[in-house]
Amino acid sequence: QVQLVESGGGLVQAGGSLTLSCAASGRSFNSWTMGWFRQAPGKERECVAAILWSGRSTYYADSVKGRFTISRDNAKNTVSLQMNSLKPEDTAVYYCAADRTLRWVIGTGKDEYDDWGQGTQVTVSS
Repeated sequence: QVQLVESGGGLVQAGGSLTLSCAASGRSFNSWTMGWFRQAPGKERECVAAILWSGRSTYYADSVKGRFTISRDNAKNTVSLQMNSLKPEDTAVYYCAADRTLRWVIGTGKDEYDDWGQGTQVTVSS
């Protein structure tokens, strides 16, 4: 059974930075696409960043390009999301997710992901 445990959320002022981390259990982490999704109240869950199993391909939503950076460490079974220049509209619950199908193209739909963390709250004050 795969477990994903997020950490690093919190309250930050606009313009500040946070780093989210996700620790994954499971033997085949190095073949999984990993994604970070977020869901604000009343809104759909959306993919903000994802990284292919090799680390050589990444995806960013337009709303976070140039501000967020996703990275992974396959030796440690971790994936991180560095968030800079945070805005109030980044406020949401952030979820780590694993797509355990070996792919060559990153998927960004939530239905493509098999396992989810419990979520961590990020609140950006203006």
